[in-house]
Amino acid sequence: MASAKAPVLGKTTKADLPELFSEPFHHSLVHEAARADLAARRRGTASTLTRAEVSMTTAKAWRQKGTGRARAGSLAVPNRTGGGVAFGPRPRRYTVKVNRKARRRAMRAALAVHADRGSIAVVAGSDLETPSTGDAAQALTKWGALAPILVVITAEQVGVLKSFRNIERVTVAEVGSIGVADVIGTASIVVSKDALERLGEVLG
Repeated sequence: MASAKAPVLGKTTKADLPELFSEPFHHSLVHEAARADLAARRRGTASTLTRAEVSMTTAKAWRQKGTGRARAGSLAVPNRTGGGVAFGPRPRRYTVKVNRKARRRAMRAALAVHADRGSIAVVAGSDLETPSTGDAAQALTKWGALAPILVVITAEQVGVLKSFRNIERVTVAEVGSIGVADVIGTASIVVSKDALERLGEVLG
């Protein structure tokens, strides 16, 4: 099976993509991994006060008999203004466990989709050692990239980061921080050659 190729930004050549970009698409695995990625990003800090926690007097609202009104006890009940909340949200964790092998396979499948439709390109970090937002934007336009665009780099490639980070609808992320949700949620991907090697080591 011939290896997939991707265009190199700013050049007429193409770069070979690792074998991991030929992974068949697995809908259930990709869905599970993307759901886990998005769930892990939820802070889970939403909270409400119950009737036991609101700042409210514990005195009986009015005497039991003789007023002509319905009997009433605590003013902290949920059906009164200022009262507690019944069954409201409480701090919790939304994390969903996905096995490591399943997550890697889902990532390979998500990347393979971009390789199949030609929406992935490679950038040489050495070409942007001197940051230039204009050159980066021009390279994206020449390639015909559709937004939103995800640029994947390594931590050492500061020049690439500074070149792409101020372009509208372009997100720059380190190779170790991207998830399946990031890959399937973007229309185009630009990956540096160093990041491509790192992906091959981690996902291969």
